[in-house]
Amino acid sequence: MIGRLTGVIAEKSPPLVLIDVQGVGYEVDVPMSTFYNLGNLGERVSLLTHFVVREDAQILFGFLSQEERATFRQLIKISGVGPRMALSLLSGLSVAELAQAVAQQQSARLTKVPGIGKKTAERLLLELKGKLGQDLGAPVSVSHDNQGDILQALIALGYSEKEAALALKALPPDVGVSEGIKLALKSLSR
Repeated sequence: MIGRLTGVIAEKSPPLVLIDVQGVGYEVDVPMSTFYNLGNLGERVSLLTHFVVREDAQILFGFLSQEERATFRQLIKISGVGPRMALSLLSGLSVAELAQAVAQQQSARLTKVPGIGKKTAERLLLELKGKLGQDLGAPVSVSHDNQGDILQALIALGYSEKEAALALKALPPDVGVSEGIKLALKSLSR
């Protein structure tokens, strides 16, 4: 089983990324949260992976954080939720937002994700109750899109979701993404 890939980004075409690992190109499907936090073509990247083997295909899914991969694996255990739907969920909601939606039983939040209907959302809430957010402590409330982007950037840089959430709390609510990342990194380096 392939657990991690480290190589150079050769191509990017959402949601597919081609990673060149010492001359071998691996096609990896990634959620949009991971896609937006990848570097540019030619930059080195390390992705945690999940390998799916079906009768008609062998597919590699990649994630920048352990939390994303663990959530993906939790999602595909649910009856009727395949890897594509799990990827769609992680593209539409961050791990923290999904954990918060499950904790607060907000099916409307899940139905905003393409491909998730009311019945599927309710089944997800039922199946995931008590299984998400345990590693995260209290669910992170993301009140603004910029804060979600800052959170994802910090996680991509290797900080845990908990550390990133603490750094977010210290930021002014209306801070821009680049400035927020700088301020968060300063507070984390202390």
